[in-house]
Amino acid sequence: GKSPDPEFETKMVNIVGLYLNPPSNAIVLSVDEKTQIQALDRTQPELPMKKGQVRRLTNTYKRNGVVNLIAALGGHAREVPARSIERRNASNFLKFLKLIDRKYRNVEIHIILDNLSVHKNKEVKEWLSKKRKFYVHYTPTYSSWLNQIETWFSIMTRDVLKDSVWRSKKELVDELMHYIKMYNKHKAKPFQWTYGNRKAN
Repeated sequence: GKSPDPEFETKMVNIVGLYLNPPSNAIVLSVDEKTQIQALDRTQPELPMKKGQVRRLTNTYKRNGVVNLIAALGGHAREVPARSIERRNASNFLKFLKLIDRKYRNVEIHIILDNLSVHKNKEVKEWLSKKRKFYVHYTPTYSSWLNQIETWFSIMTRDVLKDSVWRSKKELVDELMHYIKMYNKHKAKPFQWTYGNRKAN
C-alpha cells in the first residue's frame, strides 16, 4: 500500500538520488538487521523409501535457536560488511556503526535506515552527532523496499536459507559468514537501481 509518510516523495527522491548519483568521495550504505533466522534441522533427514517412490523429506523440524544478522550494502562498494548479533538493539547497532566508521576512513558516509526505534535511539543519535562524516537518511514509513539491503537479504535467503538444515546455531552462523565472505570475493557488485524494478546486475 501507499506510504502514509507526508514526506514520502522528498525522502524517496533523496534516497534514489544517492543510489544513482552518490556524492564524490562518499560511500552510500544501506543498513538493516535480519532477525529470527531459524536454525532448523529435520527431525528425520529422509523418510524411508518404498519401492517406486521418489526420495521424500520429512516436514517436521527441530528448532536449534535463531540467528540475527546486521549488514550493510554499499551501493557502489563491492562488499557487504556483516556481523551476527545476539539481539537487535541499539547497543549492537552502535557497535556496527563504529565498525563502519573504522572500515571507511576519510570519506563521507551516507547511511540509509528504516524508522525502527533502535536506529533512532538517543545514544546512537548522540554518537552520530559527533561524527561529521556520517549522514543519515531514513526511508519513508512502510517503505523499507527503498533500502537496498532488503534486496540483498532476499538474495541471501534464496542462496543460503531455502530448504537448508543446520544441526546448531553455530553451524548456521558459520554458513552465513562463509556465504558473505564468498559473496564479497566473487559476486558482489553494485546493484542496478531502477524504480519499480529493483534487481542486482
